Amino acid sequence: QVQLMESGGGLVQAGGSLTLSCTASVSVLSVRSMGWYRQAPGKERNLVAAITRAGSTTYSDSVKGRATISKDNAKNTVDLRIDSLKLEDTAVYYCGAVVTPGKSGMDYWGKGTLVTVSS
Repeated sequence: QVQLMESGGGLVQAGGSLTLSCTASVSVLSVRSMGWYRQAPGKERNLVAAITRAGSTTYSDSVKGRATISKDNAKNTVDLRIDSLKLEDTAVYYCGAVVTPGKSGMDYWGKGTLVTVSS
């Protein structure tokens, strides 16, 4: 069982930056990969960025060039920083973790943190 807790959401002005943090209840080195997803009202939950155990990263086209995902193995945290925030970045952001080999989706989810970008 892996518990994930997100923090760092809130109200941010367009053009600003935000860093979200996800703290895992287990060593992030025991997890195959971790990712940040987001879900806007009335829309599906979509991948924003992911990072593997080895540190390889993936970004969605919507944030590529504006976002950085990183992890701290000592603190068991995965952070997501998004710069040049846009109104369309408004969503609930979820942290997820994959422990099952070959699984495409997340095994565990956090409860989410709301990010609201204002004009």
